[in-house]
Amino acid sequence: MKITRLGHAMYLFQSNEGKNYLIDPFFDLNPGFPPHLDTADFYQTIDCVFLTHGHFDHTSGLSKLVVHKPDVLIVAQYELALILLQKGMKNVLPINTGGSVSLSDATVTMVQAKHTSSYGETEGPPVYAGEAAGYIFDFHNDYTVYHSGDTALMSDMKLIQDVYEPEIAILSASGHFTMGPREAAYAVKHLLKVRYVIPSHTFPSNETATSPESLTLLLQTFPVIVNMIDKDKEFKELLNDYPNTNVVTLGYGEQREFDKRL
Repeated sequence: MKITRLGHAMYLFQSNEGKNYLIDPFFDLNPGFPPHLDTADFYQTIDCVFLTHGHFDHTSGLSKLVVHKPDVLIVAQYELALILLQKGMKNVLPINTGGSVSLSDATVTMVQAKHTSSYGETEGPPVYAGEAAGYIFDFHNDYTVYHSGDTALMSDMKLIQDVYEPEIAILSASGHFTMGPREAAYAVKHLLKVRYVIPSHTFPSNETATSPESLTLLLQTFPVIVNMIDKDKEFKELLNDYPNTNVVTLGYGEQREFDKRL
């Protein structure tokens, strides 16, 4: 399977069957989204979208995506799914924590996360959108991936590891709105037993952004973003002496293939 990082928390999974699964679409104002992918051709390749919660930097790209592919499957927690259906989006599948979606090449289970969730907060008063979540992607005859979504450190990660046995984890590690590098490193050492971990929810600097212009605009609108820049490095340093898990710091727009046969 292949994992591509398309922003601070947006990832694209490509299965060995060639299916494309997108997590938390955020295109405009996203300093990590490669501009050359902002095309109808790219959006039409997406087979399914998974939403971890309703905040704008995880859902605002839906409107653009459905313009180019109106029937794309959108998986979201119950309250958020109802909001999207009321907005006119068609192919929305509501599930809740503990529920699963069976796809042709994977079983995807929604798991708990510790974070808030609202929708439309940049357009008016925020609307309650259920509880935030993470996902377990159990790819058939391939790796099982845990995407934590936005979350604080929680002991439930031990249960998630014991039950689903993920081998790859994508963990929030930015601090401020989620757990930071210290907490994420603790989760790797004491709660999870993954072979690979990818830090998430960290923002690029001017040097690493695929769109420095978007970074400038984002910082002007949300200055707190500065507190979440380049946290990948700190996370990796905290695990330098931990041999059981390989830290994979993906660049923005970078794709990495994970071959279980190796």
